[in-house]
Amino acid sequence: MQRTLRLISNCILISSFFLMLFTKLNAQEDPELSVGGALRFNYNYSSWKEGQKNRGGDFGYDLFRLNVNGSYQGIYIDAEYRFYSRGFGGDFLKHGVFGYNIDEKRKVEVGLAKVPFGIERYNSHNFFLNLPYYVGLEDDHDMGITYTYNGDRFEYHFGFFKNAEELRFGSNTEASSLRYSYDIVGRNKEINQVNGKILFKPDNTPKHKIGASAKYGGLYNLDTEENGDRYAFAVHYEYKTEDWFIKAQALKAGFNPENAQGQTRNIIKMGAYGVPYEVASNFEIYNVGISRIFEADTRLVKHIELYNDFGFMNKRTPGFENSFMNVTGILINSGFIYTYIDYAAGYNHSWLGGNFEDDFAAGNPDAKWEARFNINVGYYF
Repeated sequence: MQRTLRLISNCILISSFFLMLFTKLNAQEDPELSVGGALRFNYNYSSWKEGQKNRGGDFGYDLFRLNVNGSYQGIYIDAEYRFYSRGFGGDFLKHGVFGYNIDEKRKVEVGLAKVPFGIERYNSHNFFLNLPYYVGLEDDHDMGITYTYNGDRFEYHFGFFKNAEELRFGSNTEASSLRYSYDIVGRNKEINQVNGKILFKPDNTPKHKIGASAKYGGLYNLDTEENGDRYAFAVHYEYKTEDWFIKAQALKAGFNPENAQGQTRNIIKMGAYGVPYEVASNFEIYNVGISRIFEADTRLVKHIELYNDFGFMNKRTPGFENSFMNVTGILINSGFIYTYIDYAAGYNHSWLGGNFEDDFAAGNPDAKWEARFNINVGYYF
């Protein structure tokens, strides 16, 4: 199977190169370039932080980001670079691709590309995203090539990813946790992943989207120098009108690493924002989110969005405690300024009151629900 994946990878990479090199280019005489970005600040008050509670929470810097979009002779660039504090991993590229619009419905992109899996762009409405994000299955980006067809009734998304973003290029070096989206780190490395997703729009409009996604790839172990594998598949549904937005998804994922003797295969290490943690190697995640939009159209407020996002992670390893997440909040749109006001609650959740190290793996049978009241204010330009 791994030889087949390597052969497919070589064919895809070679064909994509010649496609972008020899396809008839658009008659665009002058290059186009636009630069945007965002500056965000964050306030949070956490139930499990006694010192923070004593001082009434903390307010500080979240991120500064730059977005670059440009095109010339039919080839475009789309990139986003983020600057967080050192405590949240510092700065890194979120995504960055070279792309080509074959026609109005088809395009191909190469680089640190969006992985086609599940509901995109986000499987959530809130600032914290949802449980799939924390295990690398929401808003994920990897190094490879994607093809997209967006028709009136159907959408097709395919991708091949050689690996997650590589920062060290060593013979036996672990993947770095300095990244935005969660990827496998530690003694295993993601390799040769194929993705496919199909969406059906039954009423010929974006009002309903019914979809299915699947992914399969290798896990190269640095100790044994052998390849394991991993997989995930999901079914998902979206309903969107001018006032309502509903998102629902069920997914199944599994990891089968070829670890060295004596090392457990019940967990896998994943990392982002500079810090790794453990994730169960066999689980399902069920999540649903709903939002209601109210138009205001005043001088200070354009519209308000109320939402609730719920997620449940069912771990298949005996003795592992399940994880939960629920976020209730409001998004206030003031033109260029977006303000998320969230009450995020978690149970065995690394970012919501857990011990961080193994909440998404073994967890804690004596855990209790913890919550964070969070306000994120961002100016987007």
